[in-house]
Amino acid sequence: MRAAGVENPPYGVVMTNEIFTGVLRKEGFFEDLDLSMVPNYADLYPIATAAAGTTGAVGMISPIGIGHRTDLVETPPTKWEDLWTNPEFQGRIGLYNIVNSAGKMTVMMAGRIFGSGIYDTDTDTAFAKLGELGQVIQTDFNMSTASAAGEAIVAPFDFGEIARLRNQGLPVDCIIPEEGMMMWDQTFSIAKNQTTREAAYAYLNFILSPEAQDLLMREFFVSPVNTKVSVPEELSRDVPVYSEAMSGLIEWDWEWANANADELTRRWNETFGA
Repeated sequence: MRAAGVENPPYGVVMTNEIFTGVLRKEGFFEDLDLSMVPNYADLYPIATAAAGTTGAVGMISPIGIGHRTDLVETPPTKWEDLWTNPEFQGRIGLYNIVNSAGKMTVMMAGRIFGSGIYDTDTDTAFAKLGELGQVIQTDFNMSTASAAGEAIVAPFDFGEIARLRNQGLPVDCIIPEEGMMMWDQTFSIAKNQTTREAAYAYLNFILSPEAQDLLMREFFVSPVNTKVSVPEELSRDVPVYSEAMSGLIEWDWEWANANADELTRRWNETFGA
């Protein structure tokens, strides 16, 4: 996008995590949506429009709770704070590293739980508490391998991945933490100055439709962002975050995280090692 410039975008619709979307949005790459061309926007959960406003919408949400090996954990977690207070987790906690947005959410979650928020004043508190976890198993993307090997018996996990592992026979489960959930999101935006505007809007409206959201839910176990989609009984264990539970998804301040990315990386590496 940056190489082509705002005036000559290579794409009509851009889908990426909000941590990256926010940067491009601030640089002026996306147009304000013509909501008359996106009627399904009106049926979205608030979390799907909170960050982008009318410049885009989250079309896919993978909620992140606490996953654990049911055969290796005696006392299952119920909240994030259990990572600090349950001694059986010591040395066997998996964490996504700071390269992954889930690593940044882990820092902000620690500040949220043990400090007064997620901003600069809580960075010291967050890293002090993270240091108390001791040695952790880090990964930049694939937590499943560490869980399958029994190295990480408890870790932040998206519910869809837990569903896939469980359906493959691995004894795992995932809970909705009392303090709220992290999430991986995919924000869909319409590029300014592109030549396929009507097709781009038609695609965006389809992605946000009940039909597409139902398909995505069944294929990838993501939480539907359209309020008109119901999770059927047979999928309720694999897709537990829907309806009222969507309010448990935390809206993260990615502008702050991006502005402080270098400092967060430095302090993470000092705490856990690169």
